[in-house]
Amino acid sequence: MKPFRVGIDSYSLKPLDLSPFELLEWAIINEADGVQFSETNFLPSAAPDKALLEDLKSYAAENGLYIEWGGGEHIPLDLATGKKKDILAVNKKAAAEACLLGVDTVRSCSGGLMRWKKDSPTTEELLRLMAGSLREEKPMLREFGVILAVETHFEFTSFELLRLFDMCGAAPGEYLGVCLDTMNLLTMLEDPVSATERLLPWVVTTHVKDGGLLLTEDGLVSFTAEAGTGVVDLAGIFEKLSAIPRKLNLSIEDHGGDTLIPVFDPDFLARFPDLTAAELAKLLGLAAASRALKEKGKIAVLDRDRWPERCERRVKSDLRSVRKIVEERKV
Repeated sequence: MKPFRVGIDSYSLKPLDLSPFELLEWAIINEADGVQFSETNFLPSAAPDKALLEDLKSYAAENGLYIEWGGGEHIPLDLATGKKKDILAVNKKAAAEACLLGVDTVRSCSGGLMRWKKDSPTTEELLRLMAGSLREEKPMLREFGVILAVETHFEFTSFELLRLFDMCGAAPGEYLGVCLDTMNLLTMLEDPVSATERLLPWVVTTHVKDGGLLLTEDGLVSFTAEAGTGVVDLAGIFEKLSAIPRKLNLSIEDHGGDTLIPVFDPDFLARFPDLTAAELAKLLGLAAASRALKEKGKIAVLDRDRWPERCERRVKSDLRSVRKIVEERKV
């Protein structure tokens, strides 16, 4: 396995209410290699703040830290109202900020859990709308030298993202890519290692996160876990990511909470047409492994409202665990 730089995502430490420079200081103190600023709402205006971003870039460079950027969107709808949304303006601002920072990716996340809501547009309709919008953004993104990294969130499966990229006429490394969230894949009924393999040429940034999957009377429940304690095969995923020729950072994102996946509802399950019996069997195996770990007291669901009191300790532990995996697998 090639060496990776291991850092943190800003969302993990959101309860600490740290400024961008304080986040970089936290990274230095705790031996993280950088910060992915997935939340960029600290900027004071709609236009890129050149002075602040240049200062942030300089501070990171002086301390040998990487910076990754967020603030992008890929669904051209307001998911609360269903009305059309101008994501070109949003993404142009984020791309301009990334360019000022010397960063060549922008994480994109538009919301999630659409197929959990019966009145949401169909996945096919969303893919059609996204493809039409993102094709128009290609010149802008290429002008800024930025790849829009669509997160594997609770929105689209790996199969659907690949269809989106094909509909956009995109090639890996051109203007669209993936921010690989390793645990969110479970919630979208995908085996994390298999989904990573499918998306491999498109991965440009990461959200490294462990987790579990429990089988209940209401369906499957996915939840986060401290790195190295859950059933996400992080070492196996990192081995896959080693094959990517571009430099790739491992940015840890962690938080509390769980999500019910109502797989016993035929209408819900029908919204995952690419789910095969083989992959479902892998997920059930992960659920059995999660149950065994839970019964031994090694993992448990952490309520979201408890995350503020636990976040700093757990992110420190995540960093140690991910660094250990990387060090043990170096060749």
